[in-house]
Amino acid sequence: MKLSEEVKKYIKASVLCWLATVDTDNIPNVSPKEIFDFYGEEYIIIANIASPGSVKNIKSNEWVAVSFIDILVQKGFQLKGKACIVNKDFPNYADMEKVLLEMTDGLFPFPSITLIKVEKIKPILAPRYLLFPETTEQAQIESARKTYCIEADL
Repeated sequence: MKLSEEVKKYIKASVLCWLATVDTDNIPNVSPKEIFDFYGEEYIIIANIASPGSVKNIKSNEWVAVSFIDILVQKGFQLKGKACIVNKDFPNYADMEKVLLEMTDGLFPFPSITLIKVEKIKPILAPRYLLFPETTEQAQIESARKTYCIEADL
């Protein structure tokens, strides 16, 4: 499924994503990931920095979910798809690695990348948007800044 410009925008605005996998006993696991981006029009890439559980789970069950939000706007997306673990001998690995290394300034080495082909996209909205439809993004940002004691940009 093609990633819209809006989905790409929220990926870029998100500090973390959460990768959900399932182990061989069908027990779910959710793990935060800091180094991730979109790749092309249909893929998400995630650096496997400290991810032995996620990697093991993906090798036994390729279905995953990735969620991310802009913490101030409190909107984002949940993406579902099939994942695989790729390493240096995978076609285009160098291109994917370059994208992720730029994000880390080369400080966090990673032996492999999780490559996810997105098959479903679902928006995530803070409940306020649903309960109070007149809520604007600016109002939500101001509320989040106040709640979490985040100063406005100077």
